[in-house]
Amino acid sequence: MTNNFDTRKSCTPFDQGKTLVAVIELSQKTWLVGGIVPGLKRSPAKKLTGANKEGETLRLLLRWRDEAIQSGQAIERIAVAFETGRDGFWLARWLKAQGMIEAYVIHAASTAVSREHRRAKTDRLDIELLQRGFLGWLRGEVGHCKMVAIPSREEEDSKRPGRERETLVSQCTRIVNGMKGDLARLGVCNFNPKLRKAPAKLDAVRTPEGCPIPPNTIAKLKRDMERLRQIKEQIRQIETERLERIEKAPEEKAHVMIVLLARVLGMGIETADMLVHEALSRNLRDRRAVARLGGLTGSPDESGSRRREKGLARAGSARLRTGMIQLAWRMVMLQKDCALVQWFMARTADGRPQTRKTMIVALARKLLIAFWRMVTTGEIPEGMILRPAA
Repeated sequence: MTNNFDTRKSCTPFDQGKTLVAVIELSQKTWLVGGIVPGLKRSPAKKLTGANKEGETLRLLLRWRDEAIQSGQAIERIAVAFETGRDGFWLARWLKAQGMIEAYVIHAASTAVSREHRRAKTDRLDIELLQRGFLGWLRGEVGHCKMVAIPSREEEDSKRPGRERETLVSQCTRIVNGMKGDLARLGVCNFNPKLRKAPAKLDAVRTPEGCPIPPNTIAKLKRDMERLRQIKEQIRQIETERLERIEKAPEEKAHVMIVLLARVLGMGIETADMLVHEALSRNLRDRRAVARLGGLTGSPDESGSRRREKGLARAGSARLRTGMIQLAWRMVMLQKDCALVQWFMARTADGRPQTRKTMIVALARKLLIAFWRMVTTGEIPEGMILRPAA
């Protein structure tokens, strides 16, 4: 399982005399474009403030290329990079679509910065940091910065339903907790506001003093219940549309993975969909890259005679990490014959809560790698129970 694109270093030979290198510092109102142009002694930079900043960026790059050619340099390559942020990946896809530009997205947390207590920070200084890191990456040197794989529009869009559902579920929890708090403040503890007929029964609810719920509170509760009903309807709509998409295109790669994972006892369609779209459908290099993506690797602190672990690195996807730890506990309950679960049980035989808390993360990491192998090579984890194929 190899991947031609290495996020740690460039695999393309780099000739700085024939390559125009540019970095972009993006902000909401202005962009700052800095370049390293062969044949020019200065390092040009230009602030863009217009409405069509991408078009201005393209014209600026072509102008710098023409200046380099006029100075006697043959420009064969234009490489552009910018940091990850709120703008996403659309600019990288747009630049690549022009057919003459290589676009890269730098992981924002991978660039080395000064550790001074009050370091100066301006867009121009950020441009210089990005240029140094990007040049090191282009030279094929590991450690300067890391790149992010640029997803297609379809890959990005496929993550929307799952993430929207997660947001809606959290909103449901917030609304329900708010309603329970309002009722508990009045001493009402035997009324379930989540029931479908709860709005109709609300007027008959009495407090311990025998009084009805105050009018402003009852109006708020009814609005919350209506909002909860709408959100639940939206969740059902998302789940129904997802099943319809799988039924319409069962041969699609992501859908095949989802159906296979959903056969695992203890894993539902929602967890399978999250694993595939957040991690397993990516072209990951090896098992270590899989574990790092989930943020399930350690963070050692070793200096001199000191040897300790600071805990989880948490450098990957929080959504994936949370889902895998929850799934690991379900596997412990439902997949007792699985070799990985037996490995966990053998190492937590002392029953200490701290041991189980530490080892469940290790189990989640092993399970994530096992599921990655399962959907890429078809290797079923030893002893894992699968539901019959539909």
